[in-house]
Amino acid sequence: MATPEPAPAEGADAKKDARPDFKLTWSGLRRPRAVTGDVAEDVAVPAPQPPVIGLALGSGSARGWSHIGVILELEALGIRPQVVAGTSIGALVGAVYAAGQLQELADWVSALTVRDVMGLMDVTFTGGGMVRGEKLFSTFAERHSNPNIEDLALRYASVCTEMASGREIWITQGPILTAARASCALPGVFTPVKHQGRWMLDGGLVNPVPVSTCRALGADVVIAVNLNAQLVGAHWSRASRLQAEQEIAAPSTPLAEVNAINSGGGLPSDDARGRNDARAGRGFWQKVMGYLESSDPDRPALFDVVAASVNIMQDRLTRSRMAGDPPEITLVPLLEDYALMDFHRAEQAIAEGRALVRRHEAELCAWAQPAAR
Repeated sequence: MATPEPAPAEGADAKKDARPDFKLTWSGLRRPRAVTGDVAEDVAVPAPQPPVIGLALGSGSARGWSHIGVILELEALGIRPQVVAGTSIGALVGAVYAAGQLQELADWVSALTVRDVMGLMDVTFTGGGMVRGEKLFSTFAERHSNPNIEDLALRYASVCTEMASGREIWITQGPILTAARASCALPGVFTPVKHQGRWMLDGGLVNPVPVSTCRALGADVVIAVNLNAQLVGAHWSRASRLQAEQEIAAPSTPLAEVNAINSGGGLPSDDARGRNDARAGRGFWQKVMGYLESSDPDRPALFDVVAASVNIMQDRLTRSRMAGDPPEITLVPLLEDYALMDFHRAEQAIAEGRALVRRHEAELCAWAQPAAR
């Protein structure tokens, strides 16, 4: 007996049966295709682009020379940041790097002695800080170019604090060294800077390691260099003080003249400093040595208190901000024996910056694809 043919499907069943057979393959999933009518064409997929690398250079006074070593070693690995944001000393090193003159800076600061550093400190007690900074930054301007930020190949920002409101200010236009100087006005040490009608203080007061600034400038991967993770309680280490005392008392200034300056009841006038800066400066700095270390080993000196306060504040603020916006990579140089004003120890700091990058080489290369050399 013949089996009757099934009745033709109707409705949804008819549509289901009308669909053509197809086979799902892995290649079909991997290769997107554009379908026009009955024609399917492969779609060209652009090759993955390397991430935009941002470098957040933190505040930390003399320890900031380690930023130089970090950048030089990153370049040696083929990792070239396209975004640089800096606070305080980080803004200064970042500015010189963005201007393409980092090696020149490394050579200069590596040769600095205690006497050289003191010679760059134009001391004042009438301008909102102990050091005006004019001599230091005019020396920078003589040694390094000062292009406008907007003309640079890299994206750069200097992080500052507006004195009147306490707001965080990012300077992303204008002469780059001027922008960096505005971020370096450490309260009580360097005088504030007036920028576009507003007094600016050190950016470390609001954003010690500017990860958020790098993000805003377009960074996909942020490498943060945190100089404040290991607190330093002394403004000037005992070894540094002894070295300074030896250099200050060295030749060319008769002891009688030094004693006369020290017992003269105050600083020499601006005119006197201008006529004989070396002699007057040495006299003043011998006087300052007394503030750097207390005669009582159990009692902190003036600058011990200032340095410890700055470090504690910036460390706590950095932890808070980085918890909310963590970088992909955090680098912490081992410079716990560096004091606030150890600018003459640049060579060791640069070496530690290089060693720090080598210690994290695998992690860095995993996040930041090295550019073609």
